[in-house]
Amino acid sequence: MKRLDEILGTEFPIIQGGMANIATGSFAAACSNAGALGLIGVGGMNPQMLREEIRICKSKTDKPFGVNIMLMHPDADEFADIVVEEGVKVVTTGAGNPGKYMQKWKEAGITVIPVVAAPILAKLLERAGADAIIAEGSESGGHIGEMSTMTLVPQTVDTVSIPVIAAGGIADSRQVKAAFALGACGIQVGTCLLASEECPIHDNYKQAVIKAKGTDAVVTGRIGGTPVRILKNKMTKEYIRQEKAGASVEELEKYTLGSLRKAVFDGDTERGSLMAGQTCGQVKEIRPVREIFEELMK
Repeated sequence: MKRLDEILGTEFPIIQGGMANIATGSFAAACSNAGALGLIGVGGMNPQMLREEIRICKSKTDKPFGVNIMLMHPDADEFADIVVEEGVKVVTTGAGNPGKYMQKWKEAGITVIPVVAAPILAKLLERAGADAIIAEGSESGGHIGEMSTMTLVPQTVDTVSIPVIAAGGIADSRQVKAAFALGACGIQVGTCLLASEECPIHDNYKQAVIKAKGTDAVVTGRIGGTPVRILKNKMTKEYIRQEKAGASVEELEKYTLGSLRKAVFDGDTERGSLMAGQTCGQVKEIRPVREIFEELMK
């Protein structure tokens, strides 16, 4: 089985997670220049913004980069066309089945790598024409499934014949070794990059990640079936309390509406949604992304 760096033409077998409101064109370019595959995340963008961010990325790197498309996004159809028009070479997808775009993307020579939280979905996506699979365990930040990386990766590897990339709970070289031992051809990381010099989030957010212990990454929305892993703060405590008391989706939305933007742009660590995975307990200092990638591959 080929390693991820051979598949993507990158220096390291690493993909930078396409985090909403964080994975900008500039950040993707910085990660690509540092040896990984940088990703632009469409979360929080409209079609015009995506086009601009792709062009910014192209102006700052000549290395491979990709776009992460959340298929639940109302503009997903337009995003699917833009990546073709702008000549993007790699697309990762989340929250759904990219089957309806597959032919168009394949004809444009795009490598398609969906993110899955269950092996059964991986099988379905392999049939639809996926080139590889990102198996993301529940240790990760943001929207999560139920299976842990330790169980999801080997079961996905056994279910499909295409390459599998491990994600969730990876922040140092021990976890990278474990990912390869489980049968992965490479890794995707997000939380450990939040505390990088190049990451565009507010410094308060970076400091919150550095101070956090692994147990501070809690899950909201589990009862309602929309689990999201974020750092514990005033907003999460109130949300979880209301959720347990049987609050409606509309009532709960009052807490989360615009909360990621509050964290990323305003540095509001009390009311903002500080998305981070359980590896936050391993992130101790702000470093350049190149140093983080080198350390991972040590």
